[in-house]
This record gives sequence, C-alpha cells and structure tokens, in this order.
Amino acid sequence: MQRVKVGSDMIQVHDLHKHFGGFRAVNGASLTIETGSITGLIGPNGAGKSTLFNVIAGVLKPTSGRVTMAGEDITGLAPHELFHKGLLRTFQLAHEFSSMTVRENLMMVPAGQTGERLVSTWLHRGRIRNEERALRKKADEVLEFLTISHVADEKAGNLSGGQKKLLELGRTMMVDAKIVFLDEVGAGVNRTLLGTIGDAITRLNKERGYTFCVIEHDMDFIGRLCDPVIVMAAGDVLAQGSADSIMKNEAVIEAYLGTGLKNKVAAEIAEETAFHESHGAQPGLGAEAGNGGDGKPAGDL
Repeated sequence: MQRVKVGSDMIQVHDLHKHFGGFRAVNGASLTIETGSITGLIGPNGAGKSTLFNVIAGVLKPTSGRVTMAGEDITGLAPHELFHKGLLRTFQLAHEFSSMTVRENLMMVPAGQTGERLVSTWLHRGRIRNEERALRKKADEVLEFLTISHVADEKAGNLSGGQKKLLELGRTMMVDAKIVFLDEVGAGVNRTLLGTIGDAITRLNKERGYTFCVIEHDMDFIGRLCDPVIVMAAGDVLAQGSADSIMKNEAVIEAYLGTGLKNKVAAEIAEETAFHESHGAQPGLGAEAGNGGDGKPAGDL
C-alpha cells in the first residue's frame, strides 16, 4: 500500500451525524486526524466515541455528513472496502478465531489468497504452498515484533485479554494498514501487557508510519502515547489539544464531573483553604496551608 505524506490529513470528518430515532449519538462532529499521528479520542460514557468509530469504519451508515481519507470521500463505504484502502479498526472485545492457533489467525488476514478458491486447490497447489510459506514467515515476524512468539501455536481462545489485543494489532500488520482505529485497547488488560501494547503502537507509528486513533479511558496511557487528544461530549467535539492542556480544560472537567459535582469539589477546596487560613496559614500556600514556614503546624514551637 502506498503511504500518505506525513503531516497531511489522513482522515477528515465533516459535520457528521448519526441518529438512532430521536437519539443523536453523533451530533455534528468535525475533526481531523493527521497522517503519522497517534490521536487520542476521549470523553465520558455516551459521548459518541465508539459510534463515531463505527461510522468512519463503515460499520454504521451516517445520517448525514462526510468522511474523507487522504482526500478521497469514503462516506458509507463498507468495512471490506475500507480494509482494502488500509483503514482498519479493533473492538473493545477482541474478535479472534478461538479454535485456530495464533499464527493461523494472522495467516488468514490477507485477502485474495489463491487457496480461497476451490478450483485452485486442485490446479495451483504449488502456488498455494508458496503463499502459505510466505504468510507463515510474515506471521512469525509479526509475532516476534509483538513479543508474543511464544504463543504462536496456542489456540487463540486461550490467550489472555492483553494477548488478544496484541493479536488484533498483529492482524493490522499482516496487511500494512495506513490507519488503525483502536477502541479501548486497555480494557481488561493488566498494566504490564498494556505497556507492551503501548510500546508496539509507538514502534509501528515511528518505524512503519502507521497512523492511529485511540479510544481509551486510561489517561496515563493516553498521555504517554497521544498527541493530539480530542474530547467528545454529547456527540460533538468539545476540545482538542495536548494531553496536559486537555486535563486542565474547564469545559472538559465539567463534561466528566458534571456542573454539580465540579462545583461541589471547588466548594470543598475553598472551605478547606479558608479553614487553614483561619488557623494561621498564609493564603495561596496550597499543600502548605496551615503550616508554619518550617513545615510545622502554625502555632507550634
């Protein structure tokens, strides 16, 4: 697959809507994912993140709006059509073929294999053997890259949650994807394997030019990997920027906490500060409030 120039727009979403009856899951969202980026997509539950993924990836048809990939209109294309263009997505729950080995799960990914046609199994056995040999070699390289070569012959259904997420990432490598949409890659994954997944994403981005868009609730993971981070709320884009700026954004904090809880937290902080100041602390000392200059409580000798 031909790579798109880094810095250009890989995906553009224009005024996208997806309605389910009277419910507007995606409500006029517009955003850009730059080629060569690892873009984070966050937001409270029900913000429309997964629905947006499903519309971009062709799982759902949009109610209105437009999606382009490297300048080409891909609105409403089916997943298998987008697959051939290099756009792939993973799901919150891994979709492995549980009775097949890990290696076989990878080998079956590339489309158009000679052995898929019944007549070819009689007429082109040599070609099929050569293709399978090449696919096995590539699958083993992918497993080595992802540091899970030790489970190559294990049934995929026996893998842990994190290993299944790595297997899904490996599938994208079997076809040299251009952009991969990862939906809650950290769900059900222990911290060690999540670190391995993060390392693999970073390497694929830097070494092979993959573009990623990642939905994730783990802000440490997002902060480590993603720039920029896009925030959705109520079906639309609320904010965009670096992870640090997003975590300090008042509108984002309100979207996650709600106005009432946000005001309650602010009131509790103000009350605690006033208490410390009334007991001899200087205003604005934060964690030092209530202490004397030597770190002891005010009034102590």
